[in-house]
Amino acid sequence: MSIDPDDLKAWLTNTLLPSWIDRAFDPARLGFVEYLGPNGMPETSDLRTTLVTARLTYVFSHAHLLGVPGALAAARHGFAFLTSACRHADGRFSHSCTARGEAVDGRSDFYDLAFVLFALGWFTKATGETDALAIAGEVMDFLDGELAHPAGGYREDTLGTQPRRQNPHMHLLEACHALAAVSPDPRWLATADRLVRLMRERMLDANGTLGEFFSEDWTTFPGPRGLIREPGHHFEWTWLLYHHERLTGSGEARDTARKLHAFGQRQVDASVNPSRLVVNEVDPTGHVLNGAALLWPQTEYLKALVARIEFEGDDDAAARLDQHLRLTFQHFVDRKSGLWVNQLDDQGRPMSERLPVRVLYHLVLALAEICRVTKGGTAL
Repeated sequence: MSIDPDDLKAWLTNTLLPSWIDRAFDPARLGFVEYLGPNGMPETSDLRTTLVTARLTYVFSHAHLLGVPGALAAARHGFAFLTSACRHADGRFSHSCTARGEAVDGRSDFYDLAFVLFALGWFTKATGETDALAIAGEVMDFLDGELAHPAGGYREDTLGTQPRRQNPHMHLLEACHALAAVSPDPRWLATADRLVRLMRERMLDANGTLGEFFSEDWTTFPGPRGLIREPGHHFEWTWLLYHHERLTGSGEARDTARKLHAFGQRQVDASVNPSRLVVNEVDPTGHVLNGAALLWPQTEYLKALVARIEFEGDDDAAARLDQHLRLTFQHFVDRKSGLWVNQLDDQGRPMSERLPVRVLYHLVLALAEICRVTKGGTAL
């Protein structure tokens, strides 16, 4: 059986996205809710983060482009809060603030800013308005002027937090791709090229596996953290690198995508992983360090498979996509409510925890990619 993108798109646009507009967006409440409790109800809190505001501004911008009623109002609500309350007068963004815009954690965080840029790109695409591009330029100026690191890449934040991570660099690449799609400014693809080169030269080990944590000079961070390899990030980079090749013609990007995908696929297929879910962490040899399974790595595997279908014509990836989408709904996502289980333990049991709204970004983008690329078939 294969995926019917019409059925999936109908669920995405008629169930998932409208239900989340209702949960997260209230015109009378500044910003967006950050968490749902175990009962699925929004938590009452005055705390707002730049990360969640940016991610949901992206989600609702994309939803508008998919034709979801009310999504544009939700996206404008997020954009207004992001560029006023989360943003300081000097152009910096607080890591977190109150609904009134009072800084709770005033540091400017690289990971947050990557998603600010991503949201600005998608908001521009959704509205056709270019005001957000000027703000994006200011954010990139801040990154280059204040957070650029002499060893390459960017510092974690304005406090110099350690260790350094590959993850925010990956999301800056994603943001640069989004901005290049709506802006003629050559800086976005130029920055993307630098990030891909940095990843290939400093974040990959000799066996082609992707590290997570690094010291100041990009040497492996000492201790157990330096061994961590996240299959989910291998798949996320796979998707990004195929699109980097599409945008720039980089054959090196495709070659690296193939290697990263192969490592991640070996972890899915490993004999110690009968569930065939993407586990959280392994070491460079594939030995499992954390056998629990979060939702977000499943969505990144789906995106990597979609990229393999789109750019490699991979029939095996098409079969795997069908199988893993079913597993994702079976184990994680509730079709009726649009809610999800965020994590299963290493025995496949749901872990009781509050639901982080930020994960909606992963789910929406993955499902939208499946709908965009796949053709025909039977119902889910």
